[in-house]
Amino acid sequence: MSEPWATIYGQVWDDLVRFLDRKVWDPERARDLAQETFVRALQADPMPDDPRAWLFTVAGNLARDEARMAIRRRQKLKLIRVDAEDSDLVVGPDEELEVSERRVKVRQALESLSERDREALLLCDAGLSYAEIATATGLSSGAVGTTLSRARRKLAAAYEAAAGDEESGVAHR
Repeated sequence: MSEPWATIYGQVWDDLVRFLDRKVWDPERARDLAQETFVRALQADPMPDDPRAWLFTVAGNLARDEARMAIRRRQKLKLIRVDAEDSDLVVGPDEELEVSERRVKVRQALESLSERDREALLLCDAGLSYAEIATATGLSSGAVGTTLSRARRKLAAAYEAAAGDEESGVAHR
């Protein structure tokens, strides 16, 4: 690995994997996609002006491509979708169950957001600056703060709705 990419790898790896995990909801697959992102980085010539933002853009595109491929595969095979949350019930301490339930609610809340809002929040959570988020999403620098603020409000409302629905016994699929 070239020296600049090796340095960037050390600085970005954990944030990139966390970003991808929140897009694909599979830690192993997130690490695989992060690795593929760096493979593409090593093939990039010349090196991008803003490598960090470029990496997150490539990673987001890889995650989207994988999601599209999975949808097409399911349609072609006409498989019945089984929710992992329904088939893999967590058996263990109360804390583990609570964390699992919270993760499901967060996932539902994130999925209720628009693609742009979700992408901006995940990039911010991964530690990108507003300028890097603007580069990765195509938003203007001035729109990033507004987008993040609106997305956070929507996320909080969706999370509270999911938590409220659970308490009232309403099931969502």
